[in-house]
Amino acid sequence: MTDEGSAITASDVATAATRLRVRLTNAGIESAAAEAAWLLEAATGLTRAEQVLERDRPLDEDEVGRLEAWLRRREAREPLQLVLGMAPFHGLELQVRPGVLVPRPETESLVERVLASLRFVAAPRVHDVGTGSGAIALAIAAARPDAIVTASDVDATAVLVARANAAALGLPVTVWASDLLAAPEAAAAVAAAHVVVANPPYLPEGDRGRLPPEVAFDPPEALFAGADGLAVARALARQAAPLLRPGGMLWLELDPRNAEAFADELAAAAVWREARVEADLNGRRRFVMARR
Repeated sequence: MTDEGSAITASDVATAATRLRVRLTNAGIESAAAEAAWLLEAATGLTRAEQVLERDRPLDEDEVGRLEAWLRRREAREPLQLVLGMAPFHGLELQVRPGVLVPRPETESLVERVLASLRFVAAPRVHDVGTGSGAIALAIAAARPDAIVTASDVDATAVLVARANAAALGLPVTVWASDLLAAPEAAAAVAAAHVVVANPPYLPEGDRGRLPPEVAFDPPEALFAGADGLAVARALARQAAPLLRPGGMLWLELDPRNAEAFADELAAAAVWREARVEADLNGRRRFVMARR
């Protein structure tokens, strides 16, 4: 191993940044430079601009120890968000922990679509199904302080994490334990909602073993949903349809491979007046909206 790729030692910020970048690159991480800066900021408190301005500042023993420990976990391809215990999402910083799905940046586009659909609705009601860390519900609550936002998840750990995030951010989002809409509280929230939103498990079972190493750290029950990846989305749509008010919307994030097929299924069902698919920022058609 070259000196640049050696252990993080009591050196200056610039040297540590180089070693972080080289080792992350050697571990197969494409965004090595950005992640090196993120790790340095978490360990030292220096922003990216300050890392350039204070490139000669020495690291103390605690900073070195944290960086080396975090780097070894990231080299094992543990997601950076889990390594640091936090994930940025739609301008918020969320606590994350093993056993709960790490929120993805592309899901921010789902939040934007929900917010756009509620632009002319005063005091909207939104329910987030399968909330995980609470990312979608909390982002909507932060963007629309007049909204009444609730959330639910079947997993007890996810419920605890989402509640902790709501408390830490000071956002009034109520979170219940519920297997989809089985809990009376969740069903009642959907009956009152203008929008039900979910980022459900949507990967086909055939994807197991063929995904990036980081995905292995997510709970499989939050990823896989039957042969075509639509088992959970279908169940949610069946449960939500008789509960939603006329004009109420169901917004889902799905896989680009199955979103069109699911929208076609909903459009063919008499209970939905409208069903369409929208693309993410990369042009992948993955967001499904169905209106009662």
